[in-house]
Amino acid sequence: MHSAAPGPKLSTSALHRVIRWVLLLNLGYFLCEFAVAREIGSVSLFADSIDFLEDSALNLLVLLALGWSARNRAILARILAGILLVPGLATLWTAGQKFFAPLPPAPVPLSLTAFGALLVNLTAALLLARYRDHAGGLTKAAFLSARNDVLANLAIIAVGLITAFAWHSAWPDLLAGLGIAVMNADAARAVWRAA
Repeated sequence: MHSAAPGPKLSTSALHRVIRWVLLLNLGYFLCEFAVAREIGSVSLFADSIDFLEDSALNLLVLLALGWSARNRAILARILAGILLVPGLATLWTAGQKFFAPLPPAPVPLSLTAFGALLVNLTAALLLARYRDHAGGLTKAAFLSARNDVLANLAIIAVGLITAFAWHSAWPDLLAGLGIAVMNADAARAVWRAA
């Protein structure tokens, strides 16, 4: 027999704790990754750093809205679906600029920074997985964002390895950045449907 989720008080307080941890992890790593992305000129790291900032805002909104009515949470979930598109748009802008100055990023800092991001996002996804269906589209948005970020970080690590050992070009970085934009658009669609 499938048991129901924990009681509202237990699940809400545990969820609050999880969301606060995920918020702090995302905000902290945004600062780190953004600095490295600017230093080495990486489109994919830039996209991922902006995504960390977006995740911080997303988790703050989730934390604030947990006590709201189902109708108000659905409205906010639709707004969050739009927010999920922001990193993709920022990536397209950065990729457009990089297209005219196609220098490859430094592969070692790229891969090391992406590996740190992978650890942060994997932790966030694991923390949120249990609550992804709690409070409708809100926690689903947070979970999907963390899950997509794990995939993006794996791609960025691969970009660093490809750039270092196979193809010293800006194209792997550009392609990974555009792939991150597509994943964010898909997450936005899923959250919109859940709302």
